[in-house]
Amino acid sequence: MKDLYPVLKELEKKQVVPRLTAYNRIDGPGSSLDLREFQQCFWHDTGKAFEESDDIARYWSKTLPRTVGISINLGCVAEAYPLEDGKIGIESHDYGTEHILKPGEVPYRQEYWLIKALELFGLKGVKIVLHNLVPGIQSAGLGGSATATTAVCLLANKLADDLFSPEQIISMASILEQDMGISITGTQEQSSVVYGGVTDYIWFPWGIPGQSGSYGSSIRDVLLDEKDYFEIENRMSLYHSGKHRDSTDINKIWRKKLTTSEGLMLHRNKLEIAYEYREGIRLKDWDKVNHSIKNYRQLRITLCKEYMSETCWDIQGQCERFGAESFPLGAGGGGVVLVFCPDPEEIKKLQSSLDNAYRKIDFKICSSGHLFENIP
Repeated sequence: MKDLYPVLKELEKKQVVPRLTAYNRIDGPGSSLDLREFQQCFWHDTGKAFEESDDIARYWSKTLPRTVGISINLGCVAEAYPLEDGKIGIESHDYGTEHILKPGEVPYRQEYWLIKALELFGLKGVKIVLHNLVPGIQSAGLGGSATATTAVCLLANKLADDLFSPEQIISMASILEQDMGISITGTQEQSSVVYGGVTDYIWFPWGIPGQSGSYGSSIRDVLLDEKDYFEIENRMSLYHSGKHRDSTDINKIWRKKLTTSEGLMLHRNKLEIAYEYREGIRLKDWDKVNHSIKNYRQLRITLCKEYMSETCWDIQGQCERFGAESFPLGAGGGGVVLVFCPDPEEIKKLQSSLDNAYRKIDFKICSSGHLFENIP
């Protein structure tokens, strides 16, 4: 077991403790298709088409589960501090919690999910302290708990000399969060933290055929270069609906729909809409992006009317006056709502209306999903 206390104590004296900034994501059409059950339900063999490296459009993947992740400069910071007596610890400023235990003695209980993650890396003498970059947006649909879990795993992995691969970190963070009862989660938030950018993820729940890998595997395509991020930033806004929600409640409803033939077919329609969203961004066809957001939102409402809260309906009503569409992020039901308009001038008018009623959340797109600092 690696004792980090001596080196962390020296770094603390120099005020250069190891630090990781992990970024949230914007999802959109394709959201929920990364959940474990959805990946397993809708993945099917497409032959060897995925080996064609010059297939930019990935048309063969049109009927496979996918999610587009857009990394943004909201999220959390994880810092590593020395801890005496060979113990490990987790502290969260935003939730006001702290857990300190000995490695090997961490109970398998919901409230210990982050310290259980830390325990996996064979470390002692370390406490990881977490705080959000922007306060007051917990349970907002931006993937906050998944971002925090992945941040702990990435920082611990770096301090453990890269014990696990990126794919294993994604799998570990997802499985721990869901199986320990924190939320129903998939692999999109975790993948966005690991890889970042404006990226299309095609999910492979058992690994890519003919290659090593398992849950957490994906084929990834960068859809926009960094120099083109302004194209999206000028057409997107984020607003908090004023209502916090529990994504698990809505995700449970969606999962239950998979158990009926009618529900299964409704969910299957998401696949081609998610592909349309992917292609709209890649081709900078902003009307196509707008159309896919509208269709995916309507399909989600059909599957679960609780997806749209009263304030979400109000935001949508205002969007329609300017040719825009709204999309409650994550599982919806409240939290942060994405607003998209193909015309950058029209979204400015819409913003003037929404700014008076809702909290606007400013953001910039990030080319990376995380940033390490002061790693010994």
